[in-house]
Amino acid sequence: MFLVVGLGNKGPEYKNTRHNIGFMAADKIICRYPFDKGREKFQALLYSGTIQNEKVLLVKPLTYMNASGNAIQQLINFYKIPLSNVLVIHDDMDLPVGTFKMKQGGGAGGHNGLKSLDACCGKNYFRLRIGIDHPLDKNDVINYVLHTFSKEDSVKIDTLLETLIEALPLFLEKGKDAFLNNLKKE
Repeated sequence: MFLVVGLGNKGPEYKNTRHNIGFMAADKIICRYPFDKGREKFQALLYSGTIQNEKVLLVKPLTYMNASGNAIQQLINFYKIPLSNVLVIHDDMDLPVGTFKMKQGGGAGGHNGLKSLDACCGKNYFRLRIGIDHPLDKNDVINYVLHTFSKEDSVKIDTLLETLIEALPLFLEKGKDAFLNNLKKE
């Protein structure tokens, strides 16, 4: 079983903001693959489904970003999911809009959601980092991540998310390298 986590903040005021790119990805996954309606459990919206014969729990934490680890830790413990089967999708200001990187483990890079996950769950989960770029003024980070994308950036993000979600079965079946190698061909 795999746990796929889309990081974001609950509430309509955060919908489609840069910091909620994990929720955007989760919503697209739910539309693309067969998942149930979802239910609230362990401080999260939890959706069960199957992607290429792999059972997947898709999660949108209902805590705020900086407490995401609490919900995810409960799910990992209850379902006995190894960290090597956890994929967290999140925003990254160090990457240009429309780009991504994937790695297993590592630091939080200042991301409060990852800090919470690392503290509660450990660091050896997979991270799918989606570029949102950074503000011109580094004192404007909070305002920047809590605002929506421009029309041009929205197109880049939609295109990237569709591509990543189409390739998701490769990650689940064959791992990170197969997933990344497939995306390099495109």
